Amino acid sequence: MLFCSQAFLLFFAIVFATYWALPWSRARIGLLLVASFYFYASWNRWLAALIGLSATFDYAVGLGLDRSRSARKRSLLLGLSLVANLGLLAYFKYVNFFLGSLEAMLRALGSEASLPVLRVMLPIGISFYTFEAINYTVDVYRRRVPAERNLGHFLLFITFFPHLVAGPIVRARDFLPQLRQTKRWDWARMQLGAQYFLLGLFKKLAIADRMAAFADPVFAQPSDYSTHAVWVAALAYTVQIYCDFSGYTDMAIGCAHLLGYKLAANFDLPYLSRNVSEFWRRWHISLSTWLRDYLFIPLGGSLRSRRRTYLNLLVTMTLGGLWHGASWTFVIWGAFHGFLLIGHRLFRDLCDARPTVRAMFDHPLGTLARIGLTFLTVCVGWVIFRATSFGLALAMLRRLFIPHGGAGTPAAETSFWITLLVVVVCHILAVRGLTTRLMDRLPAPVLGFGYAAILMVALVLAPDAGKPFVYFQF
Repeated sequence: MLFCSQAFLLFFAIVFATYWALPWSRARIGLLLVASFYFYASWNRWLAALIGLSATFDYAVGLGLDRSRSARKRSLLLGLSLVANLGLLAYFKYVNFFLGSLEAMLRALGSEASLPVLRVMLPIGISFYTFEAINYTVDVYRRRVPAERNLGHFLLFITFFPHLVAGPIVRARDFLPQLRQTKRWDWARMQLGAQYFLLGLFKKLAIADRMAAFADPVFAQPSDYSTHAVWVAALAYTVQIYCDFSGYTDMAIGCAHLLGYKLAANFDLPYLSRNVSEFWRRWHISLSTWLRDYLFIPLGGSLRSRRRTYLNLLVTMTLGGLWHGASWTFVIWGAFHGFLLIGHRLFRDLCDARPTVRAMFDHPLGTLARIGLTFLTVCVGWVIFRATSFGLALAMLRRLFIPHGGAGTPAAETSFWITLLVVVVCHILAVRGLTTRLMDRLPAPVLGFGYAAILMVALVLAPDAGKPFVYFQF
């Protein structure tokens, strides 16, 4: 059930009405647990059962970690949890990727070996709930959070349907305490939840899905299109992936608020970042902070030599790229950002040693140039990310930087520029805080009319055939 589908809206309306009609906290949690499993089982009931079994195992491991005083036993329990979670992720998501890569390597060495292709169904959102489970067991092992003793609470932490399939990645220390808080109806919170959901719906239907019409045909066959069309496609996908993923996140946060829960923000106007390091503090925040806390810092972080720090950055970002999907394009994209982060650190150190250069880049014009360069670099990275093969990625990059003739944009270009202008204006309004101040001052009837208008515009501008959320595949 896509968040923007009629099936989900009916499902959520029933859950919402029943949830607030129930007077008991335990009954509400039970309802959310049943609804979350139904939400996932509507796609595949056997994989919904797999999540339940995996989460129950992690629940038992957490209890064992909390009760044990033996360092050896605790290390063994943590190892079992990591092996189980990463093993499931590796099997369902990467087994055919590893087999295919091994076969290609053997054939490059002259072998005629042919390895089998396994019929494996990828569970939607497995990367997200695997990282949530690892976060829990590692934090219990470090004694940063106590083990959850209520199985229902722990299962809901993993399966809570707003964040189940595409995040944000929830931390146990943020979500589990909310389950013990009594939820009371709050009109202000209901309004906030509705605002988030409508904003996300608009981003998805009116912007992201429309941008796909400019990006998808060009990425499928870049050699047929001109350099201009390829640049339009690259920009379109840059807008699409942001509005698609942040739109999903907004809808998830909105649904959670409507049920009395708070999920962490996942985006903070990332395309206004002044450098790549700042971009990763603003883009997919729940993933970037997870990689920092559970991979980069355990590797040594930046506390050792510069070379070791650069290696840690490269390893972290390369594995972060692999997290996104079983393809060498994701690995290369992650490594690309790893090298960008290393380059930023080197350049920052160079500027710090030269106050005049630092002052030049801190000037408003210098800041604008940094934002533009960062955006361009990220845009080129998205080309690698979006391409379905390394060959297509190279073809796109060649068309971007070496002028070629060919077909024009696959859709009316005026629509693209208007949509892009809307995105730019919205960013300017948001960064200046004008949107929030305006909404606080508008009378309730005017605000309600505005919400209805947003919904109508989203439905009118939505393409005839809706598209799945981009991050559902991860």
